[in-house]
Amino acid sequence: MGPFPWDAFAVNLAWAAASALAVLLATFAIALRKGVHRIVDTAWGVAFAAVAVATWYASAGEGDPGRRALVTALTAVWGLRLAAHIARRGRGHGEDPRYENLLSRAPGNRTWYALRTVYLLQAALVWLVSLPVQAAAYAPRPLSALAWAGAAVWAVGLFFETVGDAQLARFKADPANRGRIMDQGLWALTRHPNYFGDFCVWWGLFLVACDGGAAPAAVSVVSPLAMSALLIGGSGKRLLERHMAGRPGWAAYAARTSGFFPRPPRRDRRAGG
Repeated sequence: MGPFPWDAFAVNLAWAAASALAVLLATFAIALRKGVHRIVDTAWGVAFAAVAVATWYASAGEGDPGRRALVTALTAVWGLRLAAHIARRGRGHGEDPRYENLLSRAPGNRTWYALRTVYLLQAALVWLVSLPVQAAAYAPRPLSALAWAGAAVWAVGLFFETVGDAQLARFKADPANRGRIMDQGLWALTRHPNYFGDFCVWWGLFLVACDGGAAPAAVSVVSPLAMSALLIGGSGKRLLERHMAGRPGWAAYAARTSGFFPRPPRRDRRAGG
């Protein structure tokens, strides 16, 4: 077991950037042809899977084979599941109001504004957030219990995302629920099962990187911190709740249900509880 291969890892940073950029630029071309930018949400998961596979290929002979395989599989499963879910959810719909609103404020050409503020920005975020995946693949230490603890945290995250998405899809498919707030299943424990799931996925992958030693841990801690900031205070929870705030029943739901970390719902004292 040798030291962390900084030179090879530096080369991989370029490979990862190229992989993420290729996916997002291809998506940009498809979006222009289709006339909708919402498909960039599907590309988010695909880009992570592309970075993981490129890193797995480039790190051959450098990192521990077990950790390379583990971190690649975890990232690809998460990214491709998310991409497939978003693609199914958006099929047959027009432009996402978020992108319509963003592009309506474009100071110049909408196409180039979309490229800069949506596609290139997302490519940069994929590169940044994927640092644990890249660093873990280059760590020469053999796998230990910490990596499997990270995989367990990742599994909790995937459970919350997958089950939460399925519960919401079934709820919306029932015409009797039109206009109602989803407050059942995992959605009774947290207002954002999918965002909490993302949070766990990336902290879990960070633990897999930590299993490789101090070097991969230090270089990749910015990833789960950045993802947590995006999910809780950035484009995730904050923006969605601003959009939901005026809906009937939202205030009561928000009052009894955790805003992020799961917990049993608060009892309504006014109802005798």
